[in-house]
Amino acid sequence: MASLKEICDGLPLDPLPPARPRDSNIAHAPVRVPNLTPEEERLALQNALRYFPPELHGVLAPEFAEELREYGHIYMYRFRPDIEMRAYPIDDYPCNTRQAAGIMHMMMNNLDPRVAQFPHELVTYGGNGQVFSNWAQFRLVMHYLSEMSEDQTLALYSGHPMGLFPSHLDAPRVVITNGMMVPNYSSRDNYNRLFGLGVTMYGQMTAGSFCYIGPQGIVHGTTITVLNACRQQLGTSDLRGRVFVSSGLGGMSGAQAKAAVICGCVGVIAEVSKEALVKRHKQGWVMEMIDNLDDCIERIKQARKEKKALSIGYHGNIVDIWERVAAEYDSTGELLVDLGSDQTSCHNPFNGGYYPVQLSFDEANVMMAQDPVRFRNLVEESLRRQITAINKLADRGLYFFDYGNAFLLEASRAGADVKKEGDQTGNRFRYPSYVQDIMGDIFSLGFGPFRWVCTSGDPNDLATTDDIATTVLEDFIKQGVPETTKQQYEDNIRWIKEASKHKLVVGSQARILYSDQRGRMAIASAFNQAVSEGRLRGPVIISRDHHDVSGTDSPFRETSNIYDGSAFCADMAVQNVIGDSFRGATWVALHNGGGVGWGEVINGGFGLMLDGGERAEQRAKSMLAWDVSNGVARRSWSGNTKAQETICHAMQANSKLKVTLPHNVQSDVLDRAFRK
Repeated sequence: MASLKEICDGLPLDPLPPARPRDSNIAHAPVRVPNLTPEEERLALQNALRYFPPELHGVLAPEFAEELREYGHIYMYRFRPDIEMRAYPIDDYPCNTRQAAGIMHMMMNNLDPRVAQFPHELVTYGGNGQVFSNWAQFRLVMHYLSEMSEDQTLALYSGHPMGLFPSHLDAPRVVITNGMMVPNYSSRDNYNRLFGLGVTMYGQMTAGSFCYIGPQGIVHGTTITVLNACRQQLGTSDLRGRVFVSSGLGGMSGAQAKAAVICGCVGVIAEVSKEALVKRHKQGWVMEMIDNLDDCIERIKQARKEKKALSIGYHGNIVDIWERVAAEYDSTGELLVDLGSDQTSCHNPFNGGYYPVQLSFDEANVMMAQDPVRFRNLVEESLRRQITAINKLADRGLYFFDYGNAFLLEASRAGADVKKEGDQTGNRFRYPSYVQDIMGDIFSLGFGPFRWVCTSGDPNDLATTDDIATTVLEDFIKQGVPETTKQQYEDNIRWIKEASKHKLVVGSQARILYSDQRGRMAIASAFNQAVSEGRLRGPVIISRDHHDVSGTDSPFRETSNIYDGSAFCADMAVQNVIGDSFRGATWVALHNGGGVGWGEVINGGFGLMLDGGERAEQRAKSMLAWDVSNGVARRSWSGNTKAQETICHAMQANSKLKVTLPHNVQSDVLDRAFRK
């Protein structure tokens, strides 16, 4: 077993590590289909070999060529470290700066087999959310980070470490870009080809930015979404006996079952991969497993009557469940499901993100590689069948929402009946994105998924930070907060107090809550003080999901409720990363793709280390204020009245903040202007 020092020594070349076949005991990514020409295959091999001196090419070339033929990509399995991959305590890392050690802690957590979906292919979640493109890149980055000083910055180009460059103490230690393309070439086919060539990669959101914290990262968001959906659409906060049906337990989607139980309802989540389902059951995120459809329907009926919180993992295809629930309504008149959504990786529907109902899991994995055209046709047919069943149930009272995975977008492209009548924007469907109907007002209030990681790895540190965050929010309520935000604070206090009971930690000692600018700044300050006073054994890294107030421009998700025509513009996300970089972030990342797919979204994120010093306090205050206000200002300018109210409060609190506010335009003025 290798040590951390050994994997920080760079590429092991003399001697080479032994060749390593794929480990059959772990889940692997589907075979990629890059459709490279013979000349491009040569180029892909050349690109891989340039990491190594010429005297090793004779050994490595046939091996890498075989990986490309067999798996559609060169992962360099030989160089996968023989180490227990996990987030080690920060002081275990051999580094010159704690900031670099903190980044290593986060990076290795993203590849922890308990956390990552396909760890040996360096995929954290979403089917193709890469941390790196190959294992040589991982080893080189670890080496650079171990050597880094506080006046250097590591530049990462889609996983490739371009090198350490001179900078300064307040510059980011790492700047990451993933999948950035000249816009006209940002197509799905180009992605598959360029990933096969080894020159770009899909970083999803927090995979390629090293900020993933396991499925807990979306449990809170899913919990808040389901709670608010019931409040807004069903008129109740009491979810006992209510049934929520969705699909996907592999990566982030694994959060759905846990969130259903936290909400108090019955969650039924379909998963085609037995391996993924068993993994979530062993982790305690799924309470019961069922592989017979008749049994599943009977269990739903029983659970509705018992009104107990329950999570059921159905080993099978989600289309079968929807069609059977629709048939049950036709025969009995009983609507068995109240809420529905989908969390398959539909941003990547033809390469393992969505499994068609006509095929078994194993049959699909074979066909997607050997007959991709036929597989695509079956996926599109399956999407149409799924929507047909959902439409039938929605007409009878089901509330269905898109959960930001491009499900409705891909269903529409497949010809399913999901278009919204009269839509002129190009991003509205029969069923809303959860941002539009459920979460949009939260973002306009400045609330979003704030998170932190205790780099000591000590669960006691996490418990202490939970107490600190709770105290901060409770003090806010005592001091008086606007009614529009009070519910958010109360939901988050309840979440934090119950977090340890629900055993949410998988991997690093991390927590997430939805917070606004004021809350994030106050919590960060309190954490930094706790580190300074020795109440915490190590630094705290604060971060957030890219899916946040300011982090993502995505017309089918985060900015789907922007109606001034700018929903397809990406200035906000790009400005956000640039602004974070010179206001104190320890590292920043800017990605093409994430959630809804390559070419459909630009998103960015950050990590910031709180080490107890005064400089960390200043960085956090400066950067967090911008990181929230940027998005609120953009939403205000688009005409959102709650965002206007929120940004006005922020300007009152900070005299140096001056935001351009929109004036109202009456429709009769427009009518007269265009009247002939």
